[in-house]
Amino acid sequence: MRFNKLFKIRNLIAVLAIGCIAAGTPVSAQDSTAAAPTEISAGSSTAASATDAADMDAFASELVKVSESATSDDSSTLAAADEVVDNSTLYKTAAYYTILFILVCIFLAIIGKILRVYELTREIQGKRGALNWNSIQGGIFVAFLILGLYGTYWTYDTWGYVVTGESASVHGDRINNMMLVTVAITTLVFVITQILLFWFIFRYRGQETRKAYYYPHNNAIERLWTIVPAFVLTILVVFGFFTWRSITNPPEADQKAALSVEVTGEQFKWNVRYAGADNQLGVRNYKLTTPTNSLGIDYSDKKSWDDRLGPEIVLPVNKPVRVTINSKDVLHSFYMPDFRVQMNAVPGMPTYFQFTPKLTTEEMREKKGNPAFDYVLLCAKICGSGHYNMQYKVKVVSEKEYKEWIAQQPLFFNDDMKKEMQQKVASSAEAATIDNNIALNN
Repeated sequence: MRFNKLFKIRNLIAVLAIGCIAAGTPVSAQDSTAAAPTEISAGSSTAASATDAADMDAFASELVKVSESATSDDSSTLAAADEVVDNSTLYKTAAYYTILFILVCIFLAIIGKILRVYELTREIQGKRGALNWNSIQGGIFVAFLILGLYGTYWTYDTWGYVVTGESASVHGDRINNMMLVTVAITTLVFVITQILLFWFIFRYRGQETRKAYYYPHNNAIERLWTIVPAFVLTILVVFGFFTWRSITNPPEADQKAALSVEVTGEQFKWNVRYAGADNQLGVRNYKLTTPTNSLGIDYSDKKSWDDRLGPEIVLPVNKPVRVTINSKDVLHSFYMPDFRVQMNAVPGMPTYFQFTPKLTTEEMREKKGNPAFDYVLLCAKICGSGHYNMQYKVKVVSEKEYKEWIAQQPLFFNDDMKKEMQQKVASSAEAATIDNNIALNN
């Protein structure tokens, strides 16, 4: 009966193997063209056997003409194919990897069944079991320990730059240091605890000559693994709190000296407003929002008259920038990863973030060795179906270039806004006149 089950499993694994091969068969870009030369070759050999030398010459000349015509007609198609397919093998499908995973699981199950049948056979023969499963499982745990520690090292070696990559802002260096300290401490604890965990499993694996020792409680150990982690976590939390506070709460004098920029998120774009020469943004009121005045800027506040529209974010290097962050609809998140800047954009509640860019776009391109690199503003909150589209180019330039750029940007308070404001003033005056006449008549 057991052997019948093994045969059934063998047949199943054979069927899955065939499916795996079919799902993962590489698709060659040359398959469709490889048959053509064979057909021509077969045709030419048939013609050679059916004609004499003179007919062969005529046939060959006609074949050359046809070949040249086909080559000229299909040259653009072949060029496009060369651009699309860089190599002859395309990626395997997801079904291939799914079936491959199932095959590995079935293979391991078959190995287990075979070993079980072997043990049962020895028991029938009156012999002791040949395999010590406790030792085997202990050895597997040690192998997993070594594999896991190597995987941890490989991950840090391959992806460590995500944390240690150079920041483009001054405060970003403090963020990097905080992350490195946190990762170093947690990695040390991780390595020590994993070595102890897996080694204890191997060292104290089950044996016939050993009995488990009942050890229900130990106050000293309880204190040790409660107080030490609490102390370490307290240090990390306090360190992080003061680091974050120093970044998000600069002195009031520094706030006033910083360049004032407002960024408003909406589904699915960013709106950027630069303060004018007074470096003060005009107030906003959501009740004033119209198709013309999409941000609801109150133009009765003269500070708003010189505010400028930013089609992209351009910032001067080595100058502090204070960003006022708003949202028109749902929760967004103002995120510029290269500057280590992230702050939620909350509807009805402005938030702020102040930072100082320290590397221009050109300098960062040179450091990264990527002439096409650009800083980018992203949304770090999934805010709807068009969330992926909330990308805004950020450029850091010299102060001279920034002044030249900002002088060319259009004002928010344009002619359409002025007409709308004049109409509101006129309608308000007319309404006041009517109210006065009604009051006099009464």
